[in-house]
Amino acid sequence: MDETTSKLILLVADRFHVDSKKLKPEDDFFEKLGINSLQALDLLGDLEVAFDVTIPDYILKETTTFQDLAKAIEGSK
Repeated sequence: MDETTSKLILLVADRFHVDSKKLKPEDDFFEKLGINSLQALDLLGDLEVAFDVTIPDYILKETTTFQDLAKAIEGSK
């Protein structure tokens, strides 16, 4: 697992109070976390601050796994 994905999973686990060991890069974060689109947008804002990037909201329509979200973060740097 690359550094961005690892950091992403740790941040998500902390924000949604889940065990990071139960989250895998290929997991669908909506399904695994049981979040809705508004919660995902809040998460996106947190990730923008944590990674110092700007991620367009439409990325959430194209992205469902942690590893895809990590790629979007990397692409925004």
